[in-house]
Amino acid sequence: MSQRTLVLLKPDAVRRGLIGELIGRIEHKAGWTISALELRTLERPVLEQHYAEHVGRPFYEPLMEFMSAGPSVAMVVEGERVIEGVRALAGPTDPIAAPAGTIRGDYGTITRENLIHASDSAESAEREIKIFFPGLA
Repeated sequence: MSQRTLVLLKPDAVRRGLIGELIGRIEHKAGWTISALELRTLERPVLEQHYAEHVGRPFYEPLMEFMSAGPSVAMVVEGERVIEGVRALAGPTDPIAAPAGTIRGDYGTITRENLIHASDSAESAEREIKIFFPGLA
């Protein structure tokens, strides 16, 4: 079943010059396509919508500061089982636990700055795409 997912290459990925490498990993998956892509510094209102479920948690404010500190790449990726697939490609949030061959396993350094976000479900993908690309909803 073809799906759409939101993928964010976070400020640490952009700062470290990994955009091409990470997009290449996504593009090399047979049947996946990038249907929208934008480089931008994310503003607090967008981030507040995106991370609404984390309000009040100890990592919320540091996460908001990190995510607004520099440009990110926002993209919509489409394809067969793309939600599950991009999350597997990203690997676990903790780079020590992430296996080699995953984005976080190969390039991750600390948990807070974990390079990539990928929607965790079809419902999340639909909600997140509306936040970042309202014209595609």
